[in-house]
Amino acid sequence: MGLTEHTVSLLASWGASAILPAVVTAVIAYFCGCFNGAVIVSKYILRDDVRGHGSGNAGLTNFYRTFGGPLTFVVILTDVLKAVVAVLVGVWLTGQLLPIGSAAAQTTATALAEYWSGLFCLLGHMFPCMFQFKGGKGILSGGTIAIMIDWRVALVVWGCFLVLAVLTRYVSLGSSSTGVALPIVTWVVYQDGLLLLLSLVIGGLIVWKHRGNLQRLAAGTESKFHFHRS
Repeated sequence: MGLTEHTVSLLASWGASAILPAVVTAVIAYFCGCFNGAVIVSKYILRDDVRGHGSGNAGLTNFYRTFGGPLTFVVILTDVLKAVVAVLVGVWLTGQLLPIGSAAAQTTATALAEYWSGLFCLLGHMFPCMFQFKGGKGILSGGTIAIMIDWRVALVVWGCFLVLAVLTRYVSLGSSSTGVALPIVTWVVYQDGLLLLLSLVIGGLIVWKHRGNLQRLAAGTESKFHFHRS
């Protein structure tokens, strides 16, 4: 499936001028993502790295199951804010460094910046260089990025997660469904091949990070979520 003619013409008009904002956005978004809330709170506040407990994952679910308590909200706030900052910076840099032009070009450029910065923020969350590349699975930050992108994208992604997670109590099942839903809703909303490609990479990363959970689901050994510490 090729890129839309509009996106192709924009990329051609931007040319080499798109390289700088793309690279700077990627670097900033990646390092924003590296600020993993679960690792920072557990390792530097509780002095007990969450990755040494439970599933070994540096994510919200494992943190809550292991420690619980009000510091869970600090983890949530950290992972939400870093995604907001990454996307806002990406959009701002694009507006400052690209000769965007028309309102239609602005809409496309903004969407590209949101998906691009979102991708690298998730890469930082999943593979943080400052924490031995052992991070989380990107659901909370990914859900925040979906909200930043478009309310329709957020509605479908969050809807899939909540319905499956609530009905089955398998957070991993709801989380994995978001990786499948993202490319579908992206194409429905934007009809743009490049955005579809970016969403496929993001969605693929999310599903790949949950591969162990999916294997346990198939084997019937996956743990259900409960609103209390283990």
